[in-house]
Formats: sequence, C-alpha cells, structure tokens
Amino acid sequence: MATDAQRTIGTFIKELRTRRAMTQRQFAEALGTSQSAVVRMEKGEQNLSTAQLTKISDVLHHKIVSINKSTDFQIEGGHTLSGSVATNTSKNGALMLLCGALLNTAPTTIHGVPDIEEVRRLLEVFASIGVRVARIGEASLCITPPAHMALDAIDTRAAAKMRTTLMLLGVLPHYERSFAIPHAGGCTMGERTIAAHKHALAALGLTIETHDTHYACSHEGLSAAEIVMYEASDTATINALFAAARIPEKTIIKYCTANYQVQDVCFLLERFGVRIEGIGTTTLTVHGVERIEREVEHHVSEDPIESMMFIAAALVTGSTLTVTRCPRDFLEMEILKLRTMGARMSVGEPYPARNEKTVLVDITVHPSELVASPVKIHPLPYPGLNSDNIPFFAPIATQAEGTTLIHDWAWEGRAIYFTELNRLGADVKLADPHRVFVAGPTRLKAAQVVCPPALRPAVVVLIAMLAAEGTSVLRNVYSIARGYERIAERLNALGARITVLSEM
Repeated sequence: MATDAQRTIGTFIKELRTRRAMTQRQFAEALGTSQSAVVRMEKGEQNLSTAQLTKISDVLHHKIVSINKSTDFQIEGGHTLSGSVATNTSKNGALMLLCGALLNTAPTTIHGVPDIEEVRRLLEVFASIGVRVARIGEASLCITPPAHMALDAIDTRAAAKMRTTLMLLGVLPHYERSFAIPHAGGCTMGERTIAAHKHALAALGLTIETHDTHYACSHEGLSAAEIVMYEASDTATINALFAAARIPEKTIIKYCTANYQVQDVCFLLERFGVRIEGIGTTTLTVHGVERIEREVEHHVSEDPIESMMFIAAALVTGSTLTVTRCPRDFLEMEILKLRTMGARMSVGEPYPARNEKTVLVDITVHPSELVASPVKIHPLPYPGLNSDNIPFFAPIATQAEGTTLIHDWAWEGRAIYFTELNRLGADVKLADPHRVFVAGPTRLKAAQVVCPPALRPAVVVLIAMLAAEGTSVLRNVYSIARGYERIAERLNALGARITVLSEM
C-alpha cells in the first residue's frame, strides 16, 4: 500500500514531468525503465531509492527531495585557462522575455533559454497560474497563457526565491482588474524597493499597495501617459513597456534605460506588432495595440555579464582566452576601462546575433601587466559601465599595481561582499557600504569561503579562487547556479580544476 509520503513524491514527480512537457513514455525512456513503472511511480505505488531519486532529479532538472546538503565547489587554483568559450544567452534577458510572452494570447517560442535555477523557479510560477509551457529541444520554450490566470494558486515558494516575480506587475493588468503577487526574493543586497515600478505603473493607472507578504494591485482601466521614470531601472522600464504594449495609444517613457535586456524586450514587442521609437535611447515612444495574438519566435541575445566574467577570469589567471559571441555595444566601456588598466585584448570583426539585432564580436584576452585604474570604477546607465559588471573589477584589481577605488553605488551593501576576497589573501579595504579600495598586486592563496548570497559577488570569489594557489572550497553555490549554466563544467573545459562535491 502506498504511504502518504510516496503519494506526495509521486504527485510531485508527475507535476514536474508535465511542466517539462514530457510524456510518460519519454520519461520512462530517459530513466531507462518501463512506462508501467512510471505509472506506478506517479501513483506512489513504487519505493524509490536515493539513487533513483537522484536520476529522476537529473532527468527533470529539479531536486526531488532535500537531504540538507549544499553543493560545494572544490577548486585547485593557480592554473591558466586557454582555448575558446562561447558566451551563453542572457539570464536577465531570458527571464524578461518569458514574462513578456504572457502579453501574447497566441503561443510565443523563446529560443536560447538558459537552464538555470531562476528560470526553473519562474516556470514553476507559470505552471501554478495555468500558463502552458512546452519544451522544444534543449533550450527553447513555447509559452501559451490561459484565458484566465489562476492567481490564487500562485506558487509562493518559487516566487519568493527570485526577483523576476515583479515582472508580472506590468503583464497581469491586461488579464485582471485586481490581483496580488508575493514579495519578490533573489539576491540579498540590502533594501530593494519597487518605487520605480510603482511610479511608472501608477502613471498608466495601476495602483500598487505594499503589504507584509504581497503587493495588492488594482486598476479601473489602463490609459496611455507620458512617464518620467523615478530612476534608471532596467526592470521598471520593462514593466512600463509591458503595461504600455497593450494600451492602444501612444505612451512616452522618459529617462528609461537602454540596457541589453530592455532592448531585447523591445525587439520581442516589435515582433508582437507593437511599434517602438527610440530603442537604444533614454526615451521610448510605445504605440500599443489592444490585443496581441500572433505566433512568434524570438532568440534571446547573448549575456554581456557572462562575457565579462570569462574576461575577468582570464585576466586574473594570466591566461590567453578567446571569448566568442560577446555583445559588442554592451561591453565597449568595460573594454576601454580595462585597457586603461593595462589589459591586452583584441576584438574581432562584428557579426549579427540570432535575434538579427544585437551585434556580436569575439574578444581574445592575453596575459597582461595590470595597473590600478587611474579613476574610480563606478556604474552608470547604458552606455556606461554595467552595474552587474562592476564586481568583476574587484578580483582584477587584486592583480593590478596600485590601488583601485570601486564605487558600487547602485546596489545597497553589495560592495561589502568584495571583502570576502581578503580570505584569499587580497587587500580590500571597505570605506563604506558602497566603496572599497583594492590594493595590488597580491598573491592569492587558497581558503574555504561560504558563497555570498548574491550572484555577482559569489562569482567574483570563484574567479579569485581560480588564481589562488592551493585547493579552495566554495560552499553552498546555489546563488551561482541561479544565473550561470554548467559553470564548473565550462571552466574545466578551459583548464580550470573544479570538483563538484555534492549534487543539487
């Protein structure tokens, strides 16, 4: 007789299989078992060993049970990297495009969706509210929203693990006059308000009230407006675009950002039939449409933040490495700043991305004699230094002659995590929650470090460990898995020596 625990696990496995658009027969073939065994399994009528549960987790790309183990990286540092690595598609871009697909009542296929934790959490939220997701091959998802969202059944556990939940604020008003979504989670970096979102959407007619556990949203009908953004926020700009896309009038958004994910959303909206003037500038004019109902395919553009991660890893380890498919326009300022620090890099001829809009280049990094930046390193809205690329200058500065000032003003308290590099022998002095002085060059040494709970600072520690002599351990790397696909495997292919000590 099936126990309650077996039935619960069986039901969970069936839900995960359905979300991944796998038939019982396909699931059985992937597991190397029979379809009748899958039927018994999903009914809770079959005992499952730890090994079987691990295999099921691998096939479904989701952990079935937790035994309170974290995934750790053991890193043997001091090895140079070599060869070539292709930049993956953008985590931020993919998440925004998946949310934008909900504007279309017909199926939208997004190609190049990275298989990362944050995408998995978003798909869990989609499944809970009735959105149909069909997987096509390894990296394509077809999104079809229901006529009515089951918002009362939203998966609050998954929603609480990511900030992307906020991107429903601009979409759901086209389905419901009143709704609630859970507070968003994601990286831990001090207070992260939604003031910019509330201000932009209020101009279009949406009222958002903040409660202890959720945001309560309501409107009496959206209408076009001229919006001045409260701050230069990528996600708030995108929410304003989502809301304006299906208002059949002209909406003007001023002081918006023109970052890579904003532009990619604009390219998708254009495929939906929404005319947008000013793409790539700080003023967007959106000519919305009342209804979007057309089958559309769109490719996610490449991630400049991942390109920068590999560039930083090459510079810190004194390596010769080619990073291909780098989004040129979103790395030009980073390349300029690095060259002033002595970085030797060659940039190849431009070529188009699969979305036919983004311009790509191949960048080769050579061993370099680095010097401290003559001016402070700080972010600015595009075309300035990307905020998410600022942390990578910290490990680079540890290998540069002199002292570099890094002013990470955009994120509250993120600079505090840069001092984790001191555990590896770096000389990082914290001036305040936003500014650090990094002196170099320093000889990095192995250590055990608990992974910071924020994505970019976590990868910064990983990069430094690649250069640190000896064997380091980076514990609980979930925050890295949120945004980087198969990072250990890809770095190992370049000559790194990373061992995964436990499985998710």
